[in-house]
Amino acid sequence: MAAKKKTELNEKSGKINFYNDSYYINRELSWLQFNARCLSEAKDKATPLFEKLKFLSITASNLDEFFMVRVASLKDMIHAGYKKPDIAGMTPKEQLSAVTAAVHEFVNKQYEVYNRLLLPGLLENGVELVKDYKALNAEEAEYIDRYFDDFVYPVLTPMAVDSSRPFPLIRNKTLNIGALVRGKDNDADLDFAMVQVPSVIPRIMEIPEASGVRKIILLEKIIERNIHKLFLNYDIVCCYPFRVGRNADLSIDEEEAEDLLKEIEKQLKRRQWGQAIRLEVEKGFDKRLLKILVDELGVEDKEIYTIDGPLDLTFLMKLYGIDGFDYLKEHGYNSPAPSPQLPADRDIFECIREGDILMHHPYESFDPVVRFVETAASDPDVLAIKQTLYRVSGNSPIIAALAKAADNGKQVSVLVELKARFDEENNIVWARMLEKAGCHVIYGLKGLKTHSKITLVVRKEEDGIRRYVHLATGNYNDSTAKLYTDVGMFTCAEAYGEDATAVFNMLSGYSEPVAWNKLTIAPLWLKDRILYLIHRETEHARNGEPAHIVAKMNSICHKDVIAALYEASSAGVKIDLIVRGICCLRVGIPGVSENITVRSIVGNFLEHSRIFYFENGGSPEYYASSADWMPRNLERRVEIMFPVEDSALREKLWHILDLELKDNTKAHLMNEKGEYIKINRRGKDAVNSQKIFGVEATELGKPKDISESRVFEPEYRDYHGL
Repeated sequence: MAAKKKTELNEKSGKINFYNDSYYINRELSWLQFNARCLSEAKDKATPLFEKLKFLSITASNLDEFFMVRVASLKDMIHAGYKKPDIAGMTPKEQLSAVTAAVHEFVNKQYEVYNRLLLPGLLENGVELVKDYKALNAEEAEYIDRYFDDFVYPVLTPMAVDSSRPFPLIRNKTLNIGALVRGKDNDADLDFAMVQVPSVIPRIMEIPEASGVRKIILLEKIIERNIHKLFLNYDIVCCYPFRVGRNADLSIDEEEAEDLLKEIEKQLKRRQWGQAIRLEVEKGFDKRLLKILVDELGVEDKEIYTIDGPLDLTFLMKLYGIDGFDYLKEHGYNSPAPSPQLPADRDIFECIREGDILMHHPYESFDPVVRFVETAASDPDVLAIKQTLYRVSGNSPIIAALAKAADNGKQVSVLVELKARFDEENNIVWARMLEKAGCHVIYGLKGLKTHSKITLVVRKEEDGIRRYVHLATGNYNDSTAKLYTDVGMFTCAEAYGEDATAVFNMLSGYSEPVAWNKLTIAPLWLKDRILYLIHRETEHARNGEPAHIVAKMNSICHKDVIAALYEASSAGVKIDLIVRGICCLRVGIPGVSENITVRSIVGNFLEHSRIFYFENGGSPEYYASSADWMPRNLERRVEIMFPVEDSALREKLWHILDLELKDNTKAHLMNEKGEYIKINRRGKDAVNSQKIFGVEATELGKPKDISESRVFEPEYRDYHGL
């Protein structure tokens, strides 16, 4: 639907109807636009070749999750007869139809990038991805056959289908090779057979160099060449790889579940065998073989994706890691810099007592957050540690520190969110380990996900009990903290400490405080607070006072919030949104959203922080939050928004927002049609906000004016082809 529609007026009042469906973009289609922005980075001439591999891999991984959750949800709604329209007025059936068409087009574009851009680029740089094993010379063929016999064959489990052997269960996202086979003593009948490509063996294998070109062959090609060794009593008529995507969205009835942990464990086992919702097959797939798969899996024609290349492009992330190609990767940022306010040789509690500290990850190291918990675990003066955990790393030092704290006799309370999607199994393991260590573990709240990021350390000091608090926009995950941009704040101000105590009392005992000092909590108060702050800017604008909103987040799709922004825009409030992913708001609607800009930054790091600025008539307020402006965050999750009041910290937040608004390298700007266009920077210096943040953190200095930053040295321009 075009954005420039005539503004709809309410017939009775004459006022603009800010809830008009045509003013909104469907959530699923908006997400697909985000994935298209990731793909555009793989096409961008300025993106180094091996970074292109990474971006294309990310689009494939993103699409897998999109199908397992969002497409699966649409199919569930259709099967249940649910017809309520979404934010843009589309029924589930209309959404699924639009999404299916868009995804088919998107997949074609993925493989255009792979075949026309990446493969030639790799070959130019001495890397050949073998398309057809038949093209191998005798020496190369002998090498991979020996590799198959020694390392692959012992792992494989060939499965034939006949009257005594039923069609096998095909697990979600696994890569398989299907074959039509004919018994050597039977000239007529064709049988189906298959073998799963094992995930325990590396999918990419390098053939020893002989001609100056590094040849890479995929594991499925090695198996295809040798599949006759798996079915000795059969002739192989044909064989092709295929892949099945299944509904992996857990359905948990928390009212009926006596033990949430056990119920989730039971549902996790079902995730691998959910309804098939996507079948990927290689181009040229035998029609007889395809019919067998379609009949057994129950997929429709529109759910079949014919792929012009290797299935599951996530293997490109492994290819990114091969040695010898650093010159084809991103330069200028090596590792997170230490926080100047938290030197490793100083007591962390002493540093926090000197004043609030704001860190910007991954440019500043996440180590102080880990050290905060580790120090508290060993400090004899620390009485209690309380923390919420949503997603943690596989070998989490924070988990180890919490277990150590309990072993040291401290009161340790940890809320482990078991319903964190695709981390459920990991979180169950940690929860049980913490319980065994003596921690008090809370398994989230019934009907809600606890998505807030907060740590409270209670310490006995000379002048009494002092509470130290860490609040953040990102998870307590030391691995993703190197890849996601987030902000976190340390404070020991009493008002924050009182609120932190109240948060944990609410989580463990359902006791709500009479009032909050600083924090705003979802699902009870946050939505109303955000609407109040937006409406306040609207009133300032109507009164001729300064009014400006800058909001950075992952996604925005809450209709009440968007309608409030539309009203603010129509009143003259300048609104700048920095939204990485889903954005259901339209810009440029006459009289509605002409004062709103929306930009999305897709760069080397995943933009994850939520930062909000409200000009407030000349008395600006700054907030950071764990919550996006989405119904799930504001109405179905425990989230926290916290104010940042220290002047130096506010200046740091403004610098983040201001620089991202000036980004003309990795930013895409939404136009009036709802499309995202790369900014035309002709005649202007390139501003890559992520690059500049990295340089500033490394130099450990005060943020400089953009024009003074060394990222504008000639070699940087050359590197980006400017």
